[in-house]
Amino acid sequence: MRSQERHRDVGAYALGVLDEADAFRFEDHLMECPQCAATVTEFGPITRQMMLYRRATPRSVHPMAQPGPRLLDRLLGEVASRHRAGRRRILYAVAASVVIAVAGSGLAMTTGGTKQAVQVTATDERSGVWAQVTVADEDWGSDVEVKIKDGAGPRPCRLVAVGSDGSEQTVTGWNVPSHDARPNTMRGSVDMHPDQIVRYEVRTQSGEHLVTLPAQ
Repeated sequence: MRSQERHRDVGAYALGVLDEADAFRFEDHLMECPQCAATVTEFGPITRQMMLYRRATPRSVHPMAQPGPRLLDRLLGEVASRHRAGRRRILYAVAASVVIAVAGSGLAMTTGGTKQAVQVTATDERSGVWAQVTVADEDWGSDVEVKIKDGAGPRPCRLVAVGSDGSEQTVTGWNVPSHDARPNTMRGSVDMHPDQIVRYEVRTQSGEHLVTLPAQ
C-alpha cells in the first residue's frame, strides 16, 4: 500500500469501515504518522453521531450500511477545512451529512440531556504520566474527555475503556509531543455507559501501559 493510500484510509479507519486486515495495517502506519493520529482524534464528534445513528436506525435499514469512498473523501476534506478555519461547527455538519447519506431517507434523531459528569484522576509512579478522565453518560454511551501530562514523548498513545465483562474499546488516540509535559486535552466516546466501565487505561500504540484510572 502506497503512503498516500495509507493517509486516505484515516477516514475509513476512524469510522470503523476498514476490514480487520486493513485496520491492522493502518494501525502500524498510525504509530509513525502524527498527522493521521491527530486526524483520527478529530473524527470523534462524527463517530459519536454514527453511534446515535446506529441506535436510532429502524429495522428497515440495513445495520451494516456504510459510507462510500466519495463520502469518505468529503469527510477528509471537511476535517482539513476545520483545521484551517478552526471552527467546530464543520464537524457537526459533516456528521449530519453522514447520517443522511447512509440512511437514504429522512431520519430524525434526538439526544437526551447530558447527565452529571464523573471525573477521576491518577498518576502512575513508574511512568510519571498524569491523567484525568471526565465521563458523561449519554443515551448512546459515554462522552469522554481526557487530559494528559506526559513528558516522555514523542510517542502515539490511546485511551482504552475496559468493561465489566472484560471487553475493551478505544476512546481516542493522540500523539505526545517531544519532551512536553504540558497538559493535552482530547475528546472521544464509546458505546458503553459509565456503569458498564470498570477502568480506563492509557497505553502507547505498541501496548505499553502508562496509567490506570478506576471508573468509580
